[in-house]
Amino acid sequence: MGSTSDEQQTKSPIEQAFLIRDGEAGELILVRHGQQVWPDQSASNGEWVNPPLSELGLKQAEAVAEYLAPEPISAVYSSNLDRANVTGRRIAERHELDVEVVPDLAEFHFYGQLDPNERPRDVLGEKIIRGTQERFVQTRKWDSFPASESSIDFRRRVGFAVESAVASHPGERIVVACHGGVINAYLAEILGLPQDMFFPASHASIHRVRYNAGRRVITSLNEDRFLDDAGLLSQ
Repeated sequence: MGSTSDEQQTKSPIEQAFLIRDGEAGELILVRHGQQVWPDQSASNGEWVNPPLSELGLKQAEAVAEYLAPEPISAVYSSNLDRANVTGRRIAERHELDVEVVPDLAEFHFYGQLDPNERPRDVLGEKIIRGTQERFVQTRKWDSFPASESSIDFRRRVGFAVESAVASHPGERIVVACHGGVINAYLAEILGLPQDMFFPASHASIHRVRYNAGRRVITSLNEDRFLDDAGLLSQ
């Protein structure tokens, strides 16, 4: 039930600013996928895009689904990549929901403009690759990578995808199963940060955002104690 106008008037500025005691606010739960199988260095560019969950990743997906099972959830979204979609399906099953697949929730694709059958090292050269990686360490921005999606384009598509889900569920709790880069990009926009990556999201970790009336308030980052307690925590 929504707050009455009298209740709204009794709230402090802090409560109003951060949607505290706001009965009309919804909650967005961003979940990073479980650990994936890491391709080896001989893998082509395309093979890095959509690896499946590892054995540990499958356990992590089950763990986060179990952790969220007691919470009322109205909808579950996921990217079209297997590792996020499987994680989302595990969560949705606990709530007898289907997963809505949104391709624009996919992770940043390193060197996505190159032929998927080629290796970036073979096309760009080892020196360029090393320089690219060092530049990213310094800036934590995706613009460090040549032949790739730009930072602004990545943030734009992620923002549109997440906000479309949020707008469809006012006052509800929804889950978006996606990727570490996606989570960072969306939250960095809320915080007004220039970096595309500002923290390492654990595999199968939870990140919460309260939303209402155009406001977005981050209430938790990297909820992963339930994974640590079960011996399933990984970066």
